[in-house]
Amino acid sequence: MPRFNPLVETLAAPPIPSVFAWGAAYDGRSGPMIDLSQAVPGYPPHPEMLRLLGEYAASRAYTGYGPIEGEDVLRTAYAAHLSEVYGTPLQGGNVHVTAGCNQAFICAAMAVAGAGDTVLMTDPYYFNQETTLAMLGVGTRFAPCDPANGFLPDVAALAAAITPDVRAVALVSPNNPTGAVYPPDLLSAVYDLCAARGIWLILDETYRDFLPEGAGRPHDLFGRKGWEDTLIGLYSFSKSFCIPGHRLGAITAGAAVVEQVAKIMDNLQICPPRSAQAAVAAALPLLAGWREENRREIARRVEALRATMAGVPAWRVGAVGAYFAFIGHPFGGAPSARVAEKLAREAGILCLPGSYFGARQESYLRFAFANADAATISQLADRLGRFALD
Repeated sequence: MPRFNPLVETLAAPPIPSVFAWGAAYDGRSGPMIDLSQAVPGYPPHPEMLRLLGEYAASRAYTGYGPIEGEDVLRTAYAAHLSEVYGTPLQGGNVHVTAGCNQAFICAAMAVAGAGDTVLMTDPYYFNQETTLAMLGVGTRFAPCDPANGFLPDVAALAAAITPDVRAVALVSPNNPTGAVYPPDLLSAVYDLCAARGIWLILDETYRDFLPEGAGRPHDLFGRKGWEDTLIGLYSFSKSFCIPGHRLGAITAGAAVVEQVAKIMDNLQICPPRSAQAAVAAALPLLAGWREENRREIARRVEALRATMAGVPAWRVGAVGAYFAFIGHPFGGAPSARVAEKLAREAGILCLPGSYFGARQESYLRFAFANADAATISQLADRLGRFALD
């Protein structure tokens, strides 16, 4: 039999389907399944979003190839939106549209690192980013995040882990899997570290639209002089517009990075999905109020989760925010996959083992609570309180 690429063959199978298989074995004994497995919006798209998607999908204007970097109408609209979010002028030329944020990360990683190079990540990490680098032959090094500090990155630990082969630091804020929101001064310190060491900061802000009330601007990095030589921002339109199936994300970077990414995208996908780009460009200003209300709703779910977990003190909230909570289970050295599987099969709680996000995370589970309303979240207290591993 011919050989497979060992960089792909040695990867574990995609984790979400295996977790769904655990849920399929649940017999309903504790009530309806509580699905906390995947970061999907727990409410439907706005009717106007659906109308726009249908209108542009039916247009012949978007059936052919489009610009590699994305439709000008979306690049311009998104740059204007970013200028408001960060309080500094950004242009359409700073935007490269991609087919989802995972593709944005692939493009960013390929643009700055090659086989034999290394990307520094936090521990815990987002597993799709780690496997992306593994497939590319790019090494990974991990700087631990202290649970006692809410899983925030430690700048000194990052600095100590930077060796000559490190080409970039990759961060996710609000974080997947922990939900931790990285304060602006922390992001500023990491940026300064990367700039001083001459490496890139790849900052994934997929969940930026769900910062807590009063958080203010996520950071001021796009306002820094020369930011184009250090910062690459990533984003997904999936969450705030509730359209993950349309696969639309974006890179925000300097013109030189956009130029490199265009070379990569021309070989990956030619151009991002076109009709969805036109729909989102129209929806960005139109649905601003609706997106803000959804941010408030997710914030209410954060508080519901905090209150619920206070009723089961044996289970620890390591961090919580945006779409996720990183929950410490009370079963000592038990593998997190064993705990998660039994929770799915017997308690009807579908979640991800901490080990999916790093070998040192066996004591934790990821709850993606954003697709569960407050009433559903409140049911966790009874189910977790009655749950026994043996």
